[in-house]
Amino acid sequence: MPIQRKMVQMVELDRGTLLTYRGTVYPWHCDHVGHMNNMWYAGKFDEASWNLLLQLGITPSYLRDSHCGMAALSQETEFRRELLAGDVVEVRSQVIEIREKIIRFVHSMYNAESGEIAATCAITGIHMDRRIRKSCPFPAPMRVRAEQLSAIQLAA
Repeated sequence: MPIQRKMVQMVELDRGTLLTYRGTVYPWHCDHVGHMNNMWYAGKFDEASWNLLLQLGITPSYLRDSHCGMAALSQETEFRRELLAGDVVEVRSQVIEIREKIIRFVHSMYNAESGEIAATCAITGIHMDRRIRKSCPFPAPMRVRAEQLSAIQLAA
């Protein structure tokens, strides 16, 4: 029996991106050089990923009830500008492509005060059945939602 959930309302921003994370760089996020350590970039991008997936309908209840999951196949981060303790950051995300079982998206992390891009992160993920640990197709409504979002972003 298919699991149906109410879709979460997407929050669109400029340039067709979605706001998927907003937070602060705390002093304990910084390394011996004085800037945010790469482990915290990964954590903030991970939170942005779950917020993006939520907006596609891949909600916590869907993941629990369907016994499906998501796994990263690749993740590439490019660091452009330092972030320091006290900086406020936001991540905006774009769906690049969705296929039967695969999704590709990119996050851009901005210094919210200056508007400068601090880092980008390109991720390829796979939808999977957690019971048999194999890939499986995205439900049609999720694919349609991602395709619509991708088209909106391309048009922006």
